[in-house]
Amino acid sequence: MRVILVGAAGRMGLQTRKTLEENGETLAAAVDEAQINAECPCYRTIADVKEDADVIVDFSNAKGTDALLDFALKRKLPLLIATTGQSAADKRRIARAAKNIPVFFCGNLSFGVALFCSLTAKVAEAFPYADVEIVETHNASKADSPSGTALMLARRIIAARGGVGKIRMGKRHCRQLGDVGISSLRMGETAGVHEVLFDTGFQLITLRHEAKGRELFARGALNAARFLIGRPAGLYSVKDLSDARRSAE
Repeated sequence: MRVILVGAAGRMGLQTRKTLEENGETLAAAVDEAQINAECPCYRTIADVKEDADVIVDFSNAKGTDALLDFALKRKLPLLIATTGQSAADKRRIARAAKNIPVFFCGNLSFGVALFCSLTAKVAEAFPYADVEIVETHNASKADSPSGTALMLARRIIAARGGVGKIRMGKRHCRQLGDVGISSLRMGETAGVHEVLFDTGFQLITLRHEAKGRELFARGALNAARFLIGRPAGLYSVKDLSDARRSAE
């Protein structure tokens, strides 16, 4: 598998390069605004990449979404977007692009998080009147808040309850029935912790997922990239990857 890696100089980019090498994959080109120390062609913008590849993996930031989509559509390449913080307009364009190429776009690449989301939805359905708060903690340099995973969890909870309720960030509004609160912490080198608390008034149920390091997400990106190759155009997520994995077993 030949990979164009965008955001190759960042923390996740460095980990992904290591994971690709350890698994015998080829880094066809590395892209980052910062200087890159890699034994492959390196570029500051994706538009400059000339090498052939099988898939694009993006660990940069949401600001580059337009250029990323333009390049992927022009080259007809599968695209894995492993960043969060996209605007509503960005997400609409991603959905449009997915009509022409396979696009993997999900708030989290971990199979464990996919299971965590499913368990959270089951608890939400069982206790439709419980107050729900999501507490997410990430490293101090993470740009977006709340995290894409926290938003994904909140949307699954609201969907499990029939679409009743809104996502609330901070303390600006009083909680209404069905609302899901999100509290975000940015500190230290935390890779990612998500806790979902359900308070029924008589009991407290807490579900928790902790990423112990960035290798979890790099391995998830590797699996997702392999999954995308040869797929028809469409918008895919870790749920599709998980379903395909179960079907193969």
